Amino acid sequence: MSQSGTYHHGDLRAACLRAARELLEEDGSAGLSLRAVARRAGVSPTAPYRHYADRDSLVSAVAAEGYRELAEHLAAVHPAPSTPDDLAAVAVVYVQFALDHPALFRAMFAEPCDPTSAERVAATAVITAYVQGIVRDAFPGADNSEALSTTVWALVHGLAFLHLDGKLDSSTPEVVADQVRASVHALFSAAPALSQAAAPANR
Repeated sequence: MSQSGTYHHGDLRAACLRAARELLEEDGSAGLSLRAVARRAGVSPTAPYRHYADRDSLVSAVAAEGYRELAEHLAAVHPAPSTPDDLAAVAVVYVQFALDHPALFRAMFAEPCDPTSAERVAATAVITAYVQGIVRDAFPGADNSEALSTTVWALVHGLAFLHLDGKLDSSTPEVVADQVRASVHALFSAAPALSQAAAPANR
């Protein structure tokens, strides 16, 4: 593959993203740089700079792709999730996505990025709105659905990283699913008891 002029207008960006994803899966974030991406894509060392100012900009673009893919996976679980069981099913898919794409997931949530990346911000907003919508529909009587959605996301996200880091058993998808469903249901089962226990102190 030639070092310049190989890609038609509009193809270079896609080629760089593809190369970055490949490098992430092979070597993790340590092997990801604009120079490495250029080498993998078969273009000149300066070519990626036409679309990415620096490594953080490239990681942000990769992360945005990951957020969009994650959103598609979550939305495919149920056309209109509205119950705690639906929420648990979505949580399972979230954690399994992390396990299926560990390097991408870490790039999405644990790598430095460009805070001004409109693409990344927009893609993240889709995930946030999706989680808030499920919680709002599943718990219409919640006093603060926004805070509850943050709690739910924190729980599921924490489960994803605990599995990724080997702190929880991820030997089979079935084991993972059982653990995630049990954790989500435990949170909502405990909520009424916690509220009752806190009531006397607030009187």
